[in-house]
Amino acid sequence: MRHIAVIGSGPAGYYTAEAAQKAFGDDVRVDIIDRMPVPFGLIRTGVAPDHQSIKGVSRRYEATALTETVRFVGNVTVGQDVTIAELRELYDAVVLATGAPADRPLDIPGSDLPGVVGSAAFVGWYNGHPDFAGLAPPLVGPGAVVIGNGNVALDVARILAKSQDELAASDIVNHAFRALERAGIDTVTLLGRRGPHQIAMTPKELGELGHLARATPVVEPGDLPPTDEDAALEPGQRKSVTHLRDYAATGPDTAKPVRVVFDFFAMPVAIKGEGRAERVIVERTALDAEGRATGTGETYAIPAHLVVSCIGYRTPPIDGVPYDARAGRFANDEGRILPGLYAVGWARRGPSGTIGTNRPDGFAIVEKIAEDIGEGSGKLGRPALDALLAARTVDVVTFRDWQNIDSAEVAAARDGAPREKFVAVDAMLGAARTPTT
Repeated sequence: MRHIAVIGSGPAGYYTAEAAQKAFGDDVRVDIIDRMPVPFGLIRTGVAPDHQSIKGVSRRYEATALTETVRFVGNVTVGQDVTIAELRELYDAVVLATGAPADRPLDIPGSDLPGVVGSAAFVGWYNGHPDFAGLAPPLVGPGAVVIGNGNVALDVARILAKSQDELAASDIVNHAFRALERAGIDTVTLLGRRGPHQIAMTPKELGELGHLARATPVVEPGDLPPTDEDAALEPGQRKSVTHLRDYAATGPDTAKPVRVVFDFFAMPVAIKGEGRAERVIVERTALDAEGRATGTGETYAIPAHLVVSCIGYRTPPIDGVPYDARAGRFANDEGRILPGLYAVGWARRGPSGTIGTNRPDGFAIVEKIAEDIGEGSGKLGRPALDALLAARTVDVVTFRDWQNIDSAEVAAARDGAPREKFVAVDAMLGAARTPTT
């Protein structure tokens, strides 16, 4: 029997468990350990609440979770309730699938002012992550600045710009839904250091901006390169730039009260205000011969009480695990960290790729585990972990407990919404122990 512990219950974790099932059949036991009482990680608290079709992938993970070979071990904090060293003693393989949930720091003057938040915090706030439920971002307006030109920045801008009717059918949590209803923001500015050809926004998400009920995208035609230069782009990138060209050609819809402004060749250099963020100081940039953005010396200010930094994520370090601080992930050689210790997904490669990218990553790491552990080493695995956690009086949440939470959230949903998430761990634990009929 082979015993595998996976730390993290997001896409990388469940794809790794699925791969282990396919590789080893009944001769494996996989424990998916998560500090939250609820599974699915990024799917629950990272994917935009108005993208319900993407969240549907959790049904695949549920099929994996409800087998005898895989189980969810929720409400267990690695490093507090159990250490990596202890897990390595108990399991043939320990796989870190913790993702990259920490924001890269925005290293400019004023980034510590109230009103400046990272995307992990802001997205966690409107998605109901217990760590960020009390964020209370300033939505007084009239302007908000979103720093970044990737899909996360686009998600943040879209959520700020959507009407209540458009958000009603999403699983945005009620405290965010009501706060956005009272918001006074009429201009959301997306800052990008480089130009339209360098954006990391996918066509589907970018195209959504052209169909919002009360918001209109604004693109300056002069920021776009000559049309014939689009031929050198990858097909997806070319489609995204085509959306920007369409927005520039049609101009903003003046009948809509909210503007989503694409400010290209714009580098934030400071955030200023009296005791809180009030304006972002921006330097105009130009691209050098190697495509890098360099400042031109021309600066201007954008009014904003809310500044959301969407410049990338990092994997938090764990005691006893080699870490690559420069890359913001665990130090590894194609997923191998130390004997019996592995990394997968963003914890292995950094925050890149889509949710689906984690599936081949999970299968690749299981191939390496199979090479390394053979038929298993006789380690005790699951029963030994249970005994250790019981001795430490850890209140473990199982997948069936999660199903109680799930049912309670669905029952509490506002009209038209798929669920109303619990945003406090205590409330999750209470629901977990209350079977639904």
